[in-house]
Amino acid sequence: MQNKFYGAFITLMLLIGLHHTMAASVSLSWNQNSDPAITGYNIYYGTVSGAYTNQVTVGNIAAVTIANLQAGVTYYFVATAFDGSGDESGFSNETQFIVTGALTLSAGLNPGDPMVIKFPVAPSQWYEVQASVDLQAWTTIWQTGVATSNAWVQYSDPQASQFPSRFYRLVLH
Repeated sequence: MQNKFYGAFITLMLLIGLHHTMAASVSLSWNQNSDPAITGYNIYYGTVSGAYTNQVTVGNIAAVTIANLQAGVTYYFVATAFDGSGDESGFSNETQFIVTGALTLSAGLNPGDPMVIKFPVAPSQWYEVQASVDLQAWTTIWQTGVATSNAWVQYSDPQASQFPSRFYRLVLH
């Protein structure tokens, strides 16, 4: 089939929210193709770059929300445009997104090294790491600046060894 459409460009815009099951949603938007024959778009995505195991079809609109994504997992997205005859463009440029909402804790490399707390951040958000010894009184022990990109960040808790047990939570702003 001859590729008569320009690929749609996907721009990741916003993380919608986290649910209690740690599944999340992400909203995608793109520049619509100006060809009047376009009747819709296919969004392909998966957890391996270039290998898209899921597909969502939308009409001639420039946005979609993808639900039930797993926190802490990187997803890769591409879009295609199609016409009423079913002719489909090639893939757009790939966009990736690390779904926020995961927090990992690990011991330092050596005995006595501080706990390492790692989590993904979303653009335009900032985060507080809070600690507690009783799950009732929480103290902010570290906070990020406003994130400018979607990436993993980490913090090492130098005071972790001072407590017989310590609990952590992440607060999104």
